[in-house]
This record gives sequence, structure tokens and C-alpha cells, in this order.
Amino acid sequence: MSSVDDRESDEARIVRAVLRLARSMRGSARAAELTGGALALVATLYRKGPLSAVALARAEGLQPQSLSRLLVRLETGGLIERAIDPEDRRRYVITLTIRGRNALRSAMTQRGEWLGTMMAERLNEAERASLCAAAEVMLKIVGPLEDDPPEDG
Repeated sequence: MSSVDDRESDEARIVRAVLRLARSMRGSARAAELTGGALALVATLYRKGPLSAVALARAEGLQPQSLSRLLVRLETGGLIERAIDPEDRRRYVITLTIRGRNALRSAMTQRGEWLGTMMAERLNEAERASLCAAAEVMLKIVGPLEDDPPEDG
């Protein structure tokens, strides 16, 4: 049985590994149309469908004001559309465009390809199986799989 110090050390190591892996994947997709916060917003719109700015901010844990510049950038890039909500004409409904869906697919594909390459180059079969098992456990911690964005076309 682990001591409290061992559990904290295990947790810190997992956090470090997850953050470094995420950073490396982001780095692998620098040429992608979607990175960082934009990717998260587009993925949320993909999963949840059209949302108001307030609902989108809430889903991402952001203040609505923090969303403004990002929404302008996504709209200017043709990745989202904003339309007046027919039920409440004081607010807008944000919808993912076909171009936004394609950009999300492309970003996820780039990250998947990078990860596949790294796994093939650096892991043996037992390590790959362990990583896949760990991914299932992490998904169990964070929630249901149906919330994930698409992996490919």
C-alpha cells in the first residue's frame, strides 16, 4: 500500500505526463487552423451543437467577456456562424460551420497521427497496451466517451 507521499508523487507524475503530452501534441499541430482555446470551443460546439455565448462560456468554464475575441477570430475564419436566437432576439446562437467541422477533424487527425508515430517509434507492444489501458482509466475519471470530438473523417 502506498503512503500519502507516494500517492502525491504518483499524482504529480501523472499530471506532469499529461501536461507534457498535451503540450507536445499542440506543438505537433502548429500549422493546424485550430489550436488551444479555439480547438476547445469548436470541439464543444461539435459535441453540444449550437449554443449561446453564455452557454458556450459556461461549458468551457470561461467568462463571456473572455470569449469575444476568440469568437470574432473563429467567425472571421468561417469556422462558426452567429445568428440571432429566434427565441430571445437579444442574444446570438453560435453554430459550427462545415469549415469548422473540417478544421476540427483535421486538428484531431494531426494530433492522432503525431501520437501514432511517437508510439510506434518509442513504445514496445507491452508499453503501448499499458498506455491504451491507462487512457481508458483516464476517460473513466473525466467522464463518458461520447463527449469526445471526432478522431477522423
